[in-house]
Amino acid sequence: MANLHKYRLRLDAVGEDGKAGESLETDFENHDDIFRIIALQQEKGLFGDPEQAARFIVGLKLFSAVMMDNRNSELFEGFEPAFREMMTRLKGRRPPKDNG
Repeated sequence: MANLHKYRLRLDAVGEDGKAGESLETDFENHDDIFRIIALQQEKGLFGDPEQAARFIVGLKLFSAVMMDNRNSELFEGFEPAFREMMTRLKGRRPPKDNG
């Protein structure tokens, strides 16, 4: 796969005293420039909170890569149409439905 971006993610549990507890570090590759996507969604005001937008995009990219690698898993059966709809809305191809 050409133009893969390489990332390292580190997650540390932090206690109330501020001391680090358990940690997890994982390296992964993605065809998207995740930092660019985060910046775009922050500019669009996704969720209104830039930090929440960043967490959402990182989680989404990690989740979608695992889902695509395991697309035949029963766990994801029937989920793809809803996921595709959400991604279409996120990318701005169609505005979200007005639930008001």
